[in-house]
Amino acid sequence: MGISLAVRQGDEAARSTQGGLVELAPPPPLLEISRATKIYGGGLLQGGQRVGALRDFNLTLPEKPAAIVTIAGESGSGKTTLANSVLGFTTLTSGQILYRGQDVSQLSRQQHITYRREVQAIFQDPYEVYNPFYRIKHVLDMVIQRFHLARDRSSADQMIESALRVVGLRDAEVLEKYPHQLSGGQRQRIMVARAFLLRPRLIVADEPVSMVDASLRAMILEIMLRMRDEYGISFIYITHDLSTAYQISDYTYILYKGSIAEKGPTPSVIEHPRHPYVQLLLGSIPIPDPKQRWQTSVHIPSEDDQLQAGVDGCPFYARCSYHMERCRAAMPPRYEVNGDGHQCACYLCDQAEKGGTSHTNGGH
Repeated sequence: MGISLAVRQGDEAARSTQGGLVELAPPPPLLEISRATKIYGGGLLQGGQRVGALRDFNLTLPEKPAAIVTIAGESGSGKTTLANSVLGFTTLTSGQILYRGQDVSQLSRQQHITYRREVQAIFQDPYEVYNPFYRIKHVLDMVIQRFHLARDRSSADQMIESALRVVGLRDAEVLEKYPHQLSGGQRQRIMVARAFLLRPRLIVADEPVSMVDASLRAMILEIMLRMRDEYGISFIYITHDLSTAYQISDYTYILYKGSIAEKGPTPSVIEHPRHPYVQLLLGSIPIPDPKQRWQTSVHIPSEDDQLQAGVDGCPFYARCSYHMERCRAAMPPRYEVNGDGHQCACYLCDQAEKGGTSHTNGGH
């Protein structure tokens, strides 16, 4: 049931009756993504060329406790496609996204409204998400009116003040201003407050700190942690910055060309990477010491060389220093590497190659 996120739920679904213990069915996960695949192209305008943005992606996020799950990888790895699919902006080519047991592509009108309220988004660019003609107060009022969150003006003002307090802002400082009168950090925190107004169960945060400075980045990450711990809000955190993922996330998925290269508890994945791509990704982070030269060199093969791996093989084949013939022939399964849910989609992780026992998991 995923990368052991469900293990943290703790309570067993059982109760006592006169006939003894009766096991109750566990509640459905908060979010379950099953074999999600998105293929672009293939039409006349694209000359028949098809590009797989997301490939057989699986994830299970339980209702409780709240968790921060990082989706990381380089540009073009499928991170934003996944985020847009969860938010309903992109339709999958195949696979399912279930929210509390319901297929999000088949929700009724009322269920869709509930989904929109309980699954919110924080976008990357705080400069482009606002209508420049509206004051900040109007931006927040629209949320309250659209979802009927307050009985009267006084209640609405209290909700806005409380949401702004969570993100470290005061209403008198921002409500009567237009977006261009605020700093980038203030704009981004107001977007966090806007999402928080709805008290969502899940926030999809797509690169939320990539366009703010270092001090504000730390503040926004701290706000995310508080929202998880104090308000029970889970996050899907989309990023290319593994240092911030290491700071705040409970679990990490590393994508390469739409496929999961490695996943598991964040400390295990970041401190003990097993997939050659993840090792390369972590090795490309410079050490913050001017006296120590950055020794890493990265070879990027041509597009033609990368396509030689074929649609059935490992997408990292052309860039991998350890590739074998079977890597080209078939996509590696995900091998369990240490029993805590840490999995690696690489034949090098096959313990049978080292005389041990192979453990694969083709599931979530």
